[in-house]
Amino acid sequence: MRDTYVPKAYLEHLLALAKKAGCQTRPILEQVNLSPEKIAAKQDISARQYGEIYRLIMRETQNEWFGMFSGGGRVPLGAFRMMGLTLLQCATLKQAIYRAGDFADICRGMRSRYFLETDGDLACLTLAPIRSVTESQFAAMLDEADPDSILTSLLTWHRFSEWLIDKEIPLEEINLSFPKEALTTPLVHANLRNVHFDQPKNTLVHRAHYLDHPIVQNQDSLLTFLRSAPYHLVTQDPAHTSPADKVRSIINRDVSGSMPSAEQVASQLNVSVTTLRRQLQKEGTSFQKLKDECRMEAAFHYLNYAELSNNDIAERLGFDEPSAFFRSFKKWTGLTPGEYRAKLI
Repeated sequence: MRDTYVPKAYLEHLLALAKKAGCQTRPILEQVNLSPEKIAAKQDISARQYGEIYRLIMRETQNEWFGMFSGGGRVPLGAFRMMGLTLLQCATLKQAIYRAGDFADICRGMRSRYFLETDGDLACLTLAPIRSVTESQFAAMLDEADPDSILTSLLTWHRFSEWLIDKEIPLEEINLSFPKEALTTPLVHANLRNVHFDQPKNTLVHRAHYLDHPIVQNQDSLLTFLRSAPYHLVTQDPAHTSPADKVRSIINRDVSGSMPSAEQVASQLNVSVTTLRRQLQKEGTSFQKLKDECRMEAAFHYLNYAELSNNDIAERLGFDEPSAFFRSFKKWTGLTPGEYRAKLI
């Protein structure tokens, strides 16, 4: 079975941006058991490693929009979470798009937003300046911007919109203001027939009826979503997702005591439980191991939120008693939850 990978060019470009921003990239790579020498010997990079490196760079640069187009500003960590909490109160995707624009207008570091127009049965979402930025200033920002960051921003918003309504939104077309040769990373997950370069604006076009779909996510599912960081969605290729990652995706929807059984997951994937276990064995893992990994990763994520007590986290993870969570966490890391939190300060 094939693991989930992204082209090495994605990581090389990300590291180049990090170095330009003043990051020491070797220590970051060491945290995910990589080095420039190991990268040079590879054709592809694990999507999980790529996502973790991305998160580490965002933390190092203190910029949650790192690698995406913000108009030149540094967006503080936690901004995406606050925007997500704001959008969860919207009734429809259309309302969420308008409110996201309002959020961008007041968010420190943001100098761009999305402008929504409809034309018949089509919806057009255009990368545009916030209210305090003039069109001429915005044009200069685009001229100076990294083209890959513009495309990343568009695709990240699109995948986030799909998550908000829990529906796939097929894109009719993507319009980009720069030439194809300006991209340094491959468009591996976009239909090239629908991508148009050298256009007047940077836009996404899809069917307008998706704007009326209701927002179905909540605060708990937002926390789960943020554990993977929204940026990994840019490189996520459903056609080449491994069985293990498909299982992780289903488990991660709820890491509490109500996590689905192997039989339930197999049913969702339209395979027998025997086939699922055999596929996971070929990848060197098991259903129980994946459940433990998802719960452990969730614990790491929740411990970053000061408003969640250790008892709150134990409950969220489905432990009957806080003491059981403490024992499991000490087994995973060699640290107590409190000791781990102290290292984050």
